[in-house]
Amino acid sequence: MAIKGILFDKDGTLLDFYGTWMGVNWRLARHVAGEDQKAVEALMVRGGLDLETGKLKGGTPLAWGSARDIAEVFAPDLEEAAFEALVGDYEAIFLEEAGQNATPVEGLKPTLEELNAKNYRLGIGTTDNEAGIEGTLGRFGVLPLFDFLAGCDSGHGLKPGPGMVLGFCAATGLAPEEVAVVGDNSHDMEMGRSAGAGLLVGVLTGASEHEDLAPVSHHVLSSIAGLPSLLAELS
Repeated sequence: MAIKGILFDKDGTLLDFYGTWMGVNWRLARHVAGEDQKAVEALMVRGGLDLETGKLKGGTPLAWGSARDIAEVFAPDLEEAAFEALVGDYEAIFLEEAGQNATPVEGLKPTLEELNAKNYRLGIGTTDNEAGIEGTLGRFGVLPLFDFLAGCDSGHGLKPGPGMVLGFCAATGLAPEEVAVVGDNSHDMEMGRSAGAGLLVGVLTGASEHEDLAPVSHHVLSSIAGLPSLLAELS
């Protein structure tokens, strides 16, 4: 069945992951560990950072997780009230830091405009919350190009469950087989597969390497800039 809609992950897919999020992750760690640099580094390693390379391992919490996911890794022993307060702090840091540091992938707007002009229905499904979608992407003038926006608080469930894909289908009238899921992480590919998406495309603008994405996707691209050509080849 022909692809008619594209559901994009946000961070690492539409936004360059390291430019947007690594400073945020370090601040989250310092929020728990204070000025003890060794303790801060230990938290970052626990979250998936390789200190030698400065890279995150694909599929680890800092590479894909929400504020709550990261809090569970950084402070798993907090009592419930203190933990919920920490999650609230983390969400505020997400909005402040990521909004300031948001770095679009190369060719973001022209690529989305080209896909929109070719009548593809476009959506976003992210582990960030709805406010974070506006806070990070709003200033780049691309949100009007999307038919569907879903965050972790939008009521469609969380990755790697199928809910965001199925919500996109409900909003656009498309069948899952008509949808391409595009993301930088195995959780995005698993989400698409669990929903029965027709095409799974990994991109290398996030924390995952080619060898992480190739086994779980149909195609791996260096960035979303290659998507119009790929879809043209497959049509």
